[in-house]
Amino acid sequence: MRKLNPAKLLLSKWTAVKPIDKNKHFLISKIIRPDDPNAPLELFEIEAVYSKKSHQIHWRELQDETKWRQGWISD
Repeated sequence: MRKLNPAKLLLSKWTAVKPIDKNKHFLISKIIRPDDPNAPLELFEIEAVYSKKSHQIHWRELQDETKWRQGWISD
């Protein structure tokens, strides 16, 4: 399991091990800040590079190397 700092994930690049809706390359496009300013960051908006579709993801999901690889990797 890789160590990640959620505060530094904005605009980072990710590759899905298994394509999601026919998309493989993604970019963290937005930090979804909690209502409580003292609460930790948890949710991010991840955007597909090709289709521009986006969805929310918990940053800890990116630590799962069976689902995500850091950077844009072509197989």
